[in-house]
Amino acid sequence: MKQLHVFLVSGILLGFHTQSQPTAPLKNADSCYKAKAYGKAAILYVVAAENSRWNSEKKNDYYNAACCFALSNQKDRAINSLHKSVYDYGYSNYDNLKADSDLVALHNEEEWVAISDYLLKYKNSLSEPRNAKLVTSDIHNFWEAYDSAQKNTINQETIFERYYFNNASPGLQDYFVLKIKSVRSFVKNLDSKPKFYRAIRFNTLAIDTMKENIYRSFEKLKALYADATFPNIYFMIGRWNSAGTTSDNGLLIGVDQIVKSPEIPLDELNLWERNNFQEKDKLPVIVAHELIHFEQSGLPQDSTLLANAIVEGMADFLGEMICGKNPNQRLQEFAKGKRKQIWEEFKKEMYLDRSGNWIANANQETAERPADLG
Repeated sequence: MKQLHVFLVSGILLGFHTQSQPTAPLKNADSCYKAKAYGKAAILYVVAAENSRWNSEKKNDYYNAACCFALSNQKDRAINSLHKSVYDYGYSNYDNLKADSDLVALHNEEEWVAISDYLLKYKNSLSEPRNAKLVTSDIHNFWEAYDSAQKNTINQETIFERYYFNNASPGLQDYFVLKIKSVRSFVKNLDSKPKFYRAIRFNTLAIDTMKENIYRSFEKLKALYADATFPNIYFMIGRWNSAGTTSDNGLLIGVDQIVKSPEIPLDELNLWERNNFQEKDKLPVIVAHELIHFEQSGLPQDSTLLANAIVEGMADFLGEMICGKNPNQRLQEFAKGKRKQIWEEFKKEMYLDRSGNWIANANQETAERPADLG
């Protein structure tokens, strides 16, 4: 089973405006894999890895190369690629590694045992709630870059590239690929909200004061579900399109969407942004919600609206159980007295690939009806 790709062409190679797209080697590698031309696919995955910018891409490309080398009975090259994926670039999914039928040819190799044991040890290390690290280095790097960019606005993209993204934690690297997409889009968002970003600095630097609340939520989940895992939490400044998401590296939290307090000006935010700007004390609630999503990794892929609504509902329900609050209380209030009407609309689309009408549909927010009702 190959690793799914999140595609990004390096902004350094093709300019800061580059969007997340599959490179030619990746497209060709995937085509060769589907055609069972495994030897050729392996070489193309290695080329893709060598030309990828982020570790999150390199680890997947080398992992896929290992699969293809193994399928073409090139065991030494398979082990070498797997070694790079795990030790050099941070591949950490033990369960997927053990279940992957593409790698069966390696199971009797001595190095396979060593790699498996290494990943099992890592997986076991995630079983203790207080082993999770709260990583805030990206926030500090952002403000260093921000201060420099304010003095040299013509070169903002270069400055943020150098001081923020080039120093990215594993979490910010993943968040860039998943959510930010390009430095130009990132800077465009900052430029559209100058008063807002000037005002939020103090609140973004207050993460450490919330550490105990976060750990208590983790411990409550451990009491409810002994097999829960507790990854690192990475806090960063994003571009206002995701307050939280997850990757193999952990929980990725866009804190600029969760730092509301009375002194923060809202006039630069659009309707959806104003309605979804969360108070700063809600940050542990968002973390709890994303922790449940992390536990859901490995669920069967299902693109129907119903499946996605269940996934989000699980995160809301269990997240509230462990932290005492629901991150979507605004939606709960809106639905009072309207549940039958909403259900009638929902059930027309629930077995279809229509999540975009109900989940992460910020463009459909109106004064009369909020987005994200799924």
